[in-house]
Amino acid sequence: MQIFPTQYSVLVASAIGDFIEQQYGFAKTDCRFLIHNVGDTYILRNEIDNYVFKIYRDAHRSLDEIKAEIELLNALYEGGAKVARPLVDLSGSFIQSFNAAEGIRHGVLFAYAHGSVHQDLSVQDLETVGKEMALIHNISSSVELSWPRKKYDLNSMIVDPLERIKSDFKEMDEEYRYLVQACGQVMKKIESFDLSNFSYGYCHYDFLPKNFHFKDDGSVTFFDFDFAGKGYLVNDLASFYAHFFLQVLSNKMSQEEADKAFGVFIVAYRSVRPVSDEELNAIPYFGFAWWIFYFGFHHDNFEDWSNFFYHPRFIKERVSWIKKWADWYIFK
Repeated sequence: MQIFPTQYSVLVASAIGDFIEQQYGFAKTDCRFLIHNVGDTYILRNEIDNYVFKIYRDAHRSLDEIKAEIELLNALYEGGAKVARPLVDLSGSFIQSFNAAEGIRHGVLFAYAHGSVHQDLSVQDLETVGKEMALIHNISSSVELSWPRKKYDLNSMIVDPLERIKSDFKEMDEEYRYLVQACGQVMKKIESFDLSNFSYGYCHYDFLPKNFHFKDDGSVTFFDFDFAGKGYLVNDLASFYAHFFLQVLSNKMSQEEADKAFGVFIVAYRSVRPVSDEELNAIPYFGFAWWIFYFGFHHDNFEDWSNFFYHPRFIKERVSWIKKWADWYIFK
C-alpha cells in the first residue's frame, strides 16, 4: 500500500534519539518532543550535555535556506557571538535527512542554550543584550552568505503580507481598511528616511526574550535564527522593542519604564556599535512592519500550525494591538 499524501508528519522522538546516538557517537541519550510549530524541535539529554534537534519542513525552509542559517551561525560563533551553534556529526555533516511521509525532511543538531528566559529584564540583562546584539550585528553586517536567505524590504514586510491576509478579513472591512491606510503611511515614512546611511546585514528578526537564555552568571545565549534574513539592522532593534510594547500593553510596566529600560539597552549597544538617531527614530515604523510581516506568517501557516488560534477574534485583537502601536509611537 502506498503512503497516503501527507502534509506534516511528526517523527517519533525515541527513533530520533537512536538516530542521533548513531550519527553523533552519543550514548544513553534521552530524546523528548519539545515543540510542534512550523518545524519540530526535540530536546536531547545525556551524561555529557543537553542538545536541541530541529527538523525543518521544505514548505517552510528549503535546504539552501537551512545551509545559509548554518553558515550564518558558524560565522557568528567564530566571531565570538553568544549563539547556540550547529554541531557536526561523526562524518563532519551539519544536516541530517529523513525520508518522512511527506518527503525528505532535514534536521540540524544545536548546542543547548543553558539558562532561562528573563521576561522582566534587569539593568544587567539589558546591558548584556545590548552589547551582545551589537556584536552580532558587527559580524552579520560584514559577511555575505553563500546560500540564500529572505530579504526584508517593504514588499516582504508589508506589501505582500497585507495582500495575502486580505481574504481573512471577511466581515472585518473596517479593520482591513485601517491596515491598508496605516501601512501606506508607514511605507511613505520609511521611504523618507536616508536609508543609505542605515546599517544593513543579516537580521535575526525575532529578538524577543523567548529567543535568548540567561545563565546564573549573567551571560546570554541567543538561538532560533529561523527568520534570519537580509535587511536593515534596525529591524532587530524594532523586534526587541516589541517586547516592551507588550509589557506596557499587559500593564506590567509603564511606558516611561519601558522607554527607560530600552534606553539602557541602546547605551550598551552603542558602546560596541554605532546606531544613528535617525535609525532610532525609525524603530516605530520598522516595528509596525514587523507586526504586519508576522500577520502574514500566521496566515501562511494556517493549515500546519496557526489554525488553533488564527480566527476572527485573534485577528481583531491583533489589529487592535497594531493600532495601539501606531497610536502610541507613530501617529501620536
